[in-house]
This record gives sequence, C-alpha cells and structure tokens, in this order.
Amino acid sequence: MTGRHAWTRHAYSAALTLLSPLIWQRVWREQVPGRPRAERLGCLDLPEDNRPRLWLHCASVGEVLAARPLIRELRLKYSDHALVVSTMTATGAERVAALMDDVPEVEAAAPLSHVFLALDFPGAARRFIERLSPQMAIFFETELWPNLLHACARRRIPIAVVNGRLSPRAFQGYRRLNWLMQQSLSCVDWLAAKSEPDAARFRELGMSSAHTSVVGSMKFDISVDDGSRRMGRELHAAIGHRPVWVAGSTHAGEDQQVLQAHRRVRERFADALLVLVPRHPQRFDEVARLCQDSGLVTVRRSLGRTPSASAEVYLGDTIGELQMLYGAADVAFVGGSLVPIGGHNLLEPAVMGVPVVTGAALDNFLDVAEVLRDAGALVEVADGDELAERVTALLEDVEQRQRLSEAALAVIETHRGALAATLEGLQVLYPPHSDAARSSG
Repeated sequence: MTGRHAWTRHAYSAALTLLSPLIWQRVWREQVPGRPRAERLGCLDLPEDNRPRLWLHCASVGEVLAARPLIRELRLKYSDHALVVSTMTATGAERVAALMDDVPEVEAAAPLSHVFLALDFPGAARRFIERLSPQMAIFFETELWPNLLHACARRRIPIAVVNGRLSPRAFQGYRRLNWLMQQSLSCVDWLAAKSEPDAARFRELGMSSAHTSVVGSMKFDISVDDGSRRMGRELHAAIGHRPVWVAGSTHAGEDQQVLQAHRRVRERFADALLVLVPRHPQRFDEVARLCQDSGLVTVRRSLGRTPSASAEVYLGDTIGELQMLYGAADVAFVGGSLVPIGGHNLLEPAVMGVPVVTGAALDNFLDVAEVLRDAGALVEVADGDELAERVTALLEDVEQRQRLSEAALAVIETHRGALAATLEGLQVLYPPHSDAARSSG
C-alpha cells in the first residue's frame, strides 16, 4: 500500500471516530434481543465449529432476500464449510434466521449463522476478521467498508463483491473519496457487476478491469417458496371478491400520497382494499397513526386479523411477509420511488404474477427498470395523483393486468443466469474442497 493510500484510510478512520456518537445512535436500535452490542466492535460469539467458514455480508433485509438463492447454493456447494451471513440491521438478521432451514433436509448443507457487522473502526474491523477468520469474504452489492476490506487483505482472504451495483448518485458520493475508494477496491479480488454501466463506474473509482466481470443482476434469479404462494392465495381468498392493491416498502413522505391515492381509487371501487407495508419496522406505529388520522378503517396484520368487509386499509406491520402480501393483490406499487430513496425490488411482485407500478425515483434499480420498461412490463407514475389514476385503470382492466404480469414473468425467465455465473466466479476464486478448506478443517 502506498503511503498516500495509507494516509487516506487513516484520515477516514479518524473522521469515523469523530462521528462515532452519531453512528452509535443510528445502530443502537438495530439490535435483536439477547444479542450483545459488543458484536458491533468485533466481539463475536460464534458457534463452536471446526469447519472452515465462508462470510457473506448483506446490508439489510432487501439484500438478504436478493441473496437468498446465492445463500442456498453456497450452503450446498460448500457443504463442508460453515456459512456466516452478516447484516447491519435487525430486520436483516431476522431474514437470515428465516433462511436457516431453506435447504432440503435430505441434502447435506453448510450450517448457516448470523452476526452483526462490526462498525468500520480499525480495531473493530480487525477483531471481527480475526475472530471470524473466513476462507472467503463476499460483499453483496455496494458494501465497501475500507477497514474491513483492508483487514481481509492483510490476512490474504479472497474478497469478492457480487451483484455489484453503483447508482449514479452513489458514484458521485464515492468520487469525492476517490483515493480512499482506490485503496479499498485494490483489495477486491473479483467484482461481479450487475451491468456494464455499474462496472464502468467501479472501474472509474479504481477497480481493476482484469478483475471485473459483468454477470447480470442476481435479482432476476429470484425464487418464491411454495409457502408464500400458498399463503398469498389463502389471504386473497379470505379477503373475498374485492379489488386489492399493495403498496410495499413505503417510506416517510410516501405513505400519505398512497393513502390519498387510495381515497381516489375508492371513488371508483368503493370496496377496494389497500395493503400498506412500510419498509422499516420502526415506522409501523407511526404509519398506523397516519392511517387512523386519514379516517380510513385500518386493520393491523400483526394482531392476527384478516381484514373484514368494512376494512379499507390492511397494514402489513410484520417482517418477512411482503412477497406473500404481494401474492394476495391484483396490483402492486413498489415504494421508495415517489420519494428520493431510489426504489426497491420491482421483481418481488412481478415473480408473484402481479402487475408492477412504480414511481420515478429508481436509482437503485435502473437496470431492472430498463428491461421491464422495454418489455412493456412496468407502469411508471410521477406522483400520487397519477398513482391513483393508474391503479384505478388497472383494477378496471383484467386483460391489461394479465399482459403486464405475463411480460414481467417472461423478463425474469429470460434474464436468469447471474447466479450461475457468480457461483462459477466464486469457485474459481476459492474452489470447494480446496487445500485451504481441508487444512482449516
């Protein structure tokens, strides 16, 4: 490492230390009962297991869901290892726990466990990597933590960034830290980018072209378990013959627009039901109050109730059920797109056969939105007023809903394959049953 690069990372670490009160305030609430907050400083309490470890980091619940096929395949391909998945958030931790039985019982599979990612202070990062001691480190999408990457590189741990994406907005932010990003990306042994524009942005920040591949988006390898499909159908049947639309992964400033849109939808369909699913559990109570203040009769799913005929809003205030709730709908709006968040996974409702509506803020899903748009499988709206118009029009037109859902399913099937390419690259970087694995066992 050059002296200039080392200086840059030390300056970053010093700035992180100065900001530590704000950082701790942010992560303090992201905790699971019974789990020590010392994990955030790299003090891990790992299961007793002599098997070599693989480590996969996913930021939160969305990344865990997108990585689900990869997690499953890693457990099967590296069955003589243990797979540790880290997250930054409590909701991500809960989704990892839900995946622990996500392999057939008849097949041998690596055990799966979860840890919270250490904050990127130098000492915490060093302790985290020393305690975890993975044979390979895999970062999902855009999680580039300089001290963690440096700690892996010092121990000669192969590092991969998979499903790599870098939105134009994120790229501009990273460009301001150009020297730091160059040093961080120099630690990465292989980058599997979602698209050529993503790869180009990574290369401009300093990623080696020789170590970069464009494999497509793993999001197209999305799968749905039979339980979610079944529960979605059962909920749809329990709701009865009513028009149902879901607004999933909504954010502050967006719920009000969705509720107002629902009022307009009900002008045409008096019995229409909105299933409203906020993105963050911390906002469940807040959104429940918004629903009540709007005068709409609201039922909370967390209370175990099915919406009655008089219910106007069904609040999805549970974790891990969004895809199932999409499956109970006639139309789905994907949130984070009417406010400057960057959107969420447009394929979650699509794979359930539900037509997809989104706002214009799609920085995080430009590649997915482009192929859906080109296939005529995406409805885009500018604001809450247009949302009401398009949802109403779709609820009126069964044939259009069918066309949209079939087009989206065809897109998903056509663009599958990133998972296989990613696994192939990871197995080149660290072969299953390698000498390193055997010597660590």
